[in-house]
Amino acid sequence: MNEPRWLSPDEMRAWLGYRRLRNLLDARIARDLTEDAGLSEQDYDVMSNLSACEGRRTGVGDLAARLRWSHSRLSHHLTRMEKRGLVAREEHPGDARGAIAALTPAGWAALREAAPGHVASVREHLMDVLTPEQVRVLGDVAEAVLARLGQRT
Repeated sequence: MNEPRWLSPDEMRAWLGYRRLRNLLDARIARDLTEDAGLSEQDYDVMSNLSACEGRRTGVGDLAARLRWSHSRLSHHLTRMEKRGLVAREEHPGDARGAIAALTPAGWAALREAAPGHVASVREHLMDVLTPEQVRVLGDVAEAVLARLGQRT
């Protein structure tokens, strides 16, 4: 068996810093989103993904794949969002067993209202802390790791 390639002190600093940064940053931005707009991070993810689709609608299976969520998780979350009038499910015209998730006018309005505060939170807690060079490097790092994981940005 090969000896593990232990992390160097610099690598350990980067790894532990990344882990702490990710947890604290995600929690802060999620809290801001909830306080400012009454939306969860998951609500925003669903609505922003739907807003990027043609007609602000897409197949539930396609949306689950985009979000990297299980079909069951998405189905339960869509049910909660439907009760709040943010999304609607429609029959899939080409698949009797499938469904289309659609952003409702109320959901589109909620997303448009939430977006400025959300981007302000991202800017305040991340982008404005970094230099332009650090932002570029962060983008490069994200793309390199995502490429290794077989994903696109």
